[in-house]
Amino acid sequence: MNLQSDVCVVGNGPIGKVTALGFAQAGLSVSLLVPPADSPLAAAPPAADWDVRVYALNHVARALLSSVRVWNALDAARIAPVDAMKVHGDAVQNPGMLGFDAYSARVGALAWIVEDSNLNQALDAALKFASNLHIVTGRASRLDMNAEMATIELDNGDSLTASLLVGADGGHSWVRGQCDISIDYRPYGQRAVVANFESEHSHHGVAYQWFTSEEGIIALLPLPGQRVSLVWSAPDALADTLLSEPRTHLAQRLSALPGHQLGQLHPFEPEIIKAVPLALIRPHAITAPRVALVGDAAHVIHPLAGHGMNLGFSDVASLLKTVAARGPGRDCGDPRVLGRYARARKEEILLMQVTTDALERLFATDFEPLRVARNIGLNLVNRLPVIKRQLMSHAMGKLR
Repeated sequence: MNLQSDVCVVGNGPIGKVTALGFAQAGLSVSLLVPPADSPLAAAPPAADWDVRVYALNHVARALLSSVRVWNALDAARIAPVDAMKVHGDAVQNPGMLGFDAYSARVGALAWIVEDSNLNQALDAALKFASNLHIVTGRASRLDMNAEMATIELDNGDSLTASLLVGADGGHSWVRGQCDISIDYRPYGQRAVVANFESEHSHHGVAYQWFTSEEGIIALLPLPGQRVSLVWSAPDALADTLLSEPRTHLAQRLSALPGHQLGQLHPFEPEIIKAVPLALIRPHAITAPRVALVGDAAHVIHPLAGHGMNLGFSDVASLLKTVAARGPGRDCGDPRVLGRYARARKEEILLMQVTTDALERLFATDFEPLRVARNIGLNLVNRLPVIKRQLMSHAMGKLR
């Protein structure tokens, strides 16, 4: 079998699914290649347990999900708006503090905390009803590209041919590797430890973050009700301890953090905890002949800003817009179209890569003069409303 389409998307995460939906709803023929065990058509029903993997989706992400009619299909009872954020430094005396709030930004919310399962279930439901879209279950074995098309050969002998191939297959992208796109790779020696807790007091929609030099970066994100989600970017040795110790010990660690008003924390039942290795991955290009990369295939950044998924959704929004404006006589994989996409994404991707990497380096050192300086910097920015508004606007995706 050879399936021909305008666009072929490789990947079965939220980024790949929303890319396929966006192109299909734009009237293009689309094929979505997913691994055999990850077919979205076999999605499980919603679980009663809370997912430990969550995303802080910004306004660009919400606008994109709304445009493909997925946002209103999410389970709203499991979404928590972020009304404010408090960032704490690590000085023993005069620790830095930086606060943001939706009221000052003149918006209803800074972001929305959405579970991975909630997002995927809504996307899977939309995929079932999308016209012009074929979901192909299989494993890619080879990629051929020429001036007119890209062809993926599957290990069962079938093939997929498209004018544009979109690699949305994650940080270890098979598509990127087949295009011989080199990468800069730097492991952080950290893992993102994630778990959920119940809090003694209401979080009032506040997200908390602590920058420490010895224990990494800790974030507590609001969930519906008196629940919070932990994302702890912990050094590997500490991550081993957090994963092995009883969840009640971890809850005590979090309850002792300064500045929050959550009271005592208690682990959810069942007590689920997971960890993901962290690294910076910088591909030298996000396009190749007939190929565009989006999401983690195009960039992997430190999660300290919570914008990895948002950066991917911005990729998708930009690619959809660029292809829609390609003009008569040009197909969606035309080199000029891909060149415009690469130029449109260059600045934002580079800014986020440099910013998150620099912040991680800045707060990873325990050199005392630098510790004092960075905490003074947090307090200074907190007193400058113009700079704070610019930071909030960029974080929400409003600068475009």
